[in-house]
Amino acid sequence: MPDVQHSEHLDPFEERLAAGLHEAGNAFDTDRAALATAGALKGRRRLLRRRNAAVMGGAAGIALVGVGGALLVPSGDPADRHGSAATSTLSPAASSSTPAPVSGDALIRTLERLLPEGTFTKAEARGTDEEPSPYVQLVYDDGKGASAISVGLDRLRPGSDQARQATQCPGQAYAHYASCVTSRLADGSVVMVMRGYEYPDRRVDTKRWNAELVTPQGQYVSVNEWNAAAEKDAPISRSQPPLSSAQLTKLAAATVWRKAIDAIPRDPNSRTTQPGSDDTGVSVSVSSTLRTLLPKDLKVSETGANDDAGFGYVVVDDGKGKSLVQVNVQADMADVEGDLFGSGTEVLSDGTKVVVHQGTGEKGGSVAMWTVDTLRTDGKRVVISAFNSGAQDTPATRTTPALTLKQLREIALSPSWL
Repeated sequence: MPDVQHSEHLDPFEERLAAGLHEAGNAFDTDRAALATAGALKGRRRLLRRRNAAVMGGAAGIALVGVGGALLVPSGDPADRHGSAATSTLSPAASSSTPAPVSGDALIRTLERLLPEGTFTKAEARGTDEEPSPYVQLVYDDGKGASAISVGLDRLRPGSDQARQATQCPGQAYAHYASCVTSRLADGSVVMVMRGYEYPDRRVDTKRWNAELVTPQGQYVSVNEWNAAAEKDAPISRSQPPLSSAQLTKLAAATVWRKAIDAIPRDPNSRTTQPGSDDTGVSVSVSSTLRTLLPKDLKVSETGANDDAGFGYVVVDDGKGKSLVQVNVQADMADVEGDLFGSGTEVLSDGTKVVVHQGTGEKGGSVAMWTVDTLRTDGKRVVISAFNSGAQDTPATRTTPALTLKQLREIALSPSWL
């Protein structure tokens, strides 16, 4: 399967699990219109998807967020069929305080033993002592058609913003899926199971179902399956991926993966930020603040999660069609001022810089995108964009966005962001 970092619908990410949206502003190219929207759109996509880009490396995945009730998994699920045998495969990795590396071949054998009866081809893997992170993927056929299946393994800081977001369901404005449920297991692990599609615009009807699990200790397991033999450029081979939601959960929760994660060498230079910190320097709840600043005549049909660090959005309708409005708030952005604010920048009396962009959304076509980007003298950046559609990758629902440029400017300059 092709590398997830080059998937058409994902932005490229190189670093592993860096929490700050600030760095997103540094990574964009020098086209100012693109830079203006980087924090709001690409920053959000990095936040939502970087985990699997780093975890999977050579395999695709989606990592998204929540909290939730309890999911009872039937004890007779096929994912448990060879549980004891699979566990013994990796037992040396957990037998000492400094676990021995787990090879890619051992990960392949483990996945084959955890899956229901079937045939396996095109297996490949990266061991726990290989960079950037271990994963295993193969093509599985239970007699009803081939399916690509992958498992990625990594660590997250327990209680951190990344750990929380890894199992939170995304808003429909950014990820079009059939269903998404986040649940807490008996051992305290949180798992998100999403049934979605490889292409958000569904130009090809390849389905991708995934389970993202984070344990209380920060062990992160990402399982993905498709109804084709590859994530892309392969014909549909079955109507649905082979594993049910319960089976995906069972596979992700297998203790053998946790033992392999424990065998991943720890980076002595890893960040030591306290659990729960989002590292963005942004304390305001962006989605809820945005909602209070909207014109009163707008009806809100969808609101982003209030715990998303530095990012928020709403989908509004003034009676003329849905319109997506998104905001990114970033601290300490003065170092990229020259890239973000060039010709056409207005400087206010208090030193705040403002620039306006009108163009098309990331997906182009008929979707208009209006953006007001601001930078205060203390380095705080607030960038707001509005679209003439309820999502960037769906057709335009109206002629112009629901908010005027004047209204976007007023929201971006509001003291509420301070």
